[in-house]
Amino acid sequence: MGWIILAIVIVIIALVLWAVGAYNALVALRNRVKNGWAQIDVQLKQRADLIPNLVETVKGYAGHESSVERATAENALSRALFNLQATMEAYPQLQANQNFMDLQAQLKDLETKIAYARQFYNDVVLKYNTKIETVPSNIIAGMFHFEQEQYFQADEGSRQVPQVRF
Repeated sequence: MGWIILAIVIVIIALVLWAVGAYNALVALRNRVKNGWAQIDVQLKQRADLIPNLVETVKGYAGHESSVERATAENALSRALFNLQATMEAYPQLQANQNFMDLQAQLKDLETKIAYARQFYNDVVLKYNTKIETVPSNIIAGMFHFEQEQYFQADEGSRQVPQVRF
């Protein structure tokens, strides 16, 4: 009789330890998802701060006077960059301007970081969502209301040719 009680206690302890471990793993993944999104946000903010400087450099070199409206959404910025690249090609001397070259290098670096941050975020979301859906961790996920996260995706408008006016 003593061995049966001991076996039951060991099974209960093992289940409790497993539940704690599964819960902690889900919390860690959820926090990594939040961190991944925060990293994308930081990179997008840096890009949003850099683009007006780049636009002003191109404007100054082109000799045009007008106000440039700053894009508020990340996808609008992506579209604007495409058109800005086309405008820059019309001014070969601009390519030799050191200030412009520095800004362009910073922008290229930020685009690489943004792409990496998006990929990291989507990878973590995949791991998190898989953990929520698979047995046996789905039991803990359901008990504590862990919800699936959305992947980062570009909207349809980001695939259209942008308009940047000088």
